[in-house]
Amino acid sequence: MAAERGERQLTWAARLAERAGLHYGWLVVGVTFLVLLTAAGLRNLPGVVIKPFEEEFGWDRAAISFAIAVSLLTYGLAGPLSGRLVDRFGPRGVMLGGLLLTLIGSGAMLTMQSLVELNVWWGLLVGSGTGALAVVMGAAIANRWFATRRGLVTGILGAGSSAGQLVFIPAMMGLTLAFGWRAAIGVSVLAFAVLIVPLVFLIVRDTPSDVGLAPYGASPTSQTTSTPVEPLLSVLAAARTGDFWLLAGSFFVCGFTSNGLIGTHLIPHAVEIGLTENVAAASLALMGAMNVVGTTASAI
Repeated sequence: MAAERGERQLTWAARLAERAGLHYGWLVVGVTFLVLLTAAGLRNLPGVVIKPFEEEFGWDRAAISFAIAVSLLTYGLAGPLSGRLVDRFGPRGVMLGGLLLTLIGSGAMLTMQSLVELNVWWGLLVGSGTGALAVVMGAAIANRWFATRRGLVTGILGAGSSAGQLVFIPAMMGLTLAFGWRAAIGVSVLAFAVLIVPLVFLIVRDTPSDVGLAPYGASPTSQTTSTPVEPLLSVLAAARTGDFWLLAGSFFVCGFTSNGLIGTHLIPHAVEIGLTENVAAASLALMGAMNVVGTTASAI
């Protein structure tokens, strides 16, 4: 009976896309965009909560920053691992797994009392969960569901991560100022559990063949509907090329500056030099807005 209910839900979603004149892949892109947006918004929480943590728990900034550094490390390491898992279990399974880790880690923070808990819940679980819901996931969806317009789809999903910063940081700062940091985290957890997880469960499928389609832009008889394209180079072979290290170095600089220093410490620093919390959050959100423009435009 459960399988029959799932099939009816799938048929309803596929028919909805067909009646709207859309390839089903665009529905998958839309849900994935929301997943990446929400995950990125939650990942940018540290800048909002550093000062509340200092005031409530008496933790110094170096100790809090260490937990954030652990989170960034696990976020980065989750990328290659999630790629492997996507090959084995498909994007849908990895997406649900990443959401589950993020929900557990974020929800557990609501009752934490020690730095050890902060390192475990935020550093390990949320870092790993949001790392699975990042660049690799967007690339997997683009490659599996689209034979053409892959660059555009990759840009749209990349913009989803930047849009999370634009949307969530001002909202979480407002909630933190009005109701406390637990309210900011609680609303994010609620959004994941009530809105995002059901959409992933109902809409996202691993390949176009799961709904009887070819990838967008491919022939209906294409043989690429169920088998992902094999990589041209292994990781070890790619690591022997200069292009790999140029890209890796670029991402290192971006991560060290934007996700690391600016994303973590801009808001507390701005508050300490006299700006209000809302102005500081709006400044960081503006950076996210510019990132959305640049990421999307680069893919057109």
